[in-house]
Amino acid sequence: MARFAYLLLAVWLTACSALPSVAPIANAAQIAQASGVGRAPSTSVSGRPEPVALWQDASIFRLVNRLIASARTRVMVEMYELGRRDVTSALGAARSRGVNVRTITDPTVKASRGSAAVLDRLGVAERVYPVDDVRHQIDHVKLLIADSEAVVGGMNWGAHSDRNHDYVLETRVPAELGRLVRIFEQDWSLAGGNPAPLAAVPSEIAQTSPGEEIRAMLEGALGRAQQRVLAEVYTLTDAEVMAGLAAAHRRGALVRVLLDPNQAYNRRAYAVLSAGGVEVRWYPIPRGALLHAKIGLFDDQLILGSANWTLSGLGVNHELDIETQDLHAVAAYRSRFDSDWSRSA
Repeated sequence: MARFAYLLLAVWLTACSALPSVAPIANAAQIAQASGVGRAPSTSVSGRPEPVALWQDASIFRLVNRLIASARTRVMVEMYELGRRDVTSALGAARSRGVNVRTITDPTVKASRGSAAVLDRLGVAERVYPVDDVRHQIDHVKLLIADSEAVVGGMNWGAHSDRNHDYVLETRVPAELGRLVRIFEQDWSLAGGNPAPLAAVPSEIAQTSPGEEIRAMLEGALGRAQQRVLAEVYTLTDAEVMAGLAAAHRRGALVRVLLDPNQAYNRRAYAVLSAGGVEVRWYPIPRGALLHAKIGLFDDQLILGSANWTLSGLGVNHELDIETQDLHAVAAYRSRFDSDWSRSA
């Protein structure tokens, strides 16, 4: 009998040792610390890089230069303001080592016109987006694709853009990368005189002109939010968005908005939101800098990109936004927002 019990115990121990180990679930503080806004992407328990990472402020240019320098097959850039010599030099160097480099710039920006001429001399294929002057349109997109990674957000590549407070999302998600490549190719064809606008599709990637995908994404997130809306916005004038923020507050969500105090258009938004019960503050920007972000957290859905929350940003300009529910990105933004909100008191 004793021998039989011993055999049962041995079998049980062997079976238990074969079970896979379960990694503990990190709490919000651990996630925020692990993700580190502005640092290289954190790694999962499997050792693989996380599929997305949130970057902020001047560290964005470390990311941009690293991706361009490490590219081996392709680099695609679409940029409203392109005026950094280090970036144009990096693009030229990539082309020299055999990388397929293409750039699209906005013709209304003086710095971008100058950089386009430099890139042309460096042998980099470049095209100018054909903006609609009648509608006062701009190509406001900020996009970098390097091999199998992409960067989307609100940060321009101007000579002094690193002073500004802004965000971008780095993504390796294949479906998102595929959609971003198709949007770049759409714009490349348009700039070459062959318009072929993409059809609107459900996606984490949204564009404006063609279509109104960003407005639909933003207003949909606003309408669903039940717990919180935390936003940092460079320019906010759109009446429907302001009404959505007030409606979220009336539903019981915590709604807080940070605005750039140097944008005169924001004064009306400040007054309207305050009257509607929304908590709104002026971001304390240093001299010579901007709160240039266009980002909002709606419960656990983070939306950011190039589109200001204005009629032009949501209906006229060519814009590009991305959304994510990645725990690391959400926790990182919440940590930074809480810090910014406290400083704005």
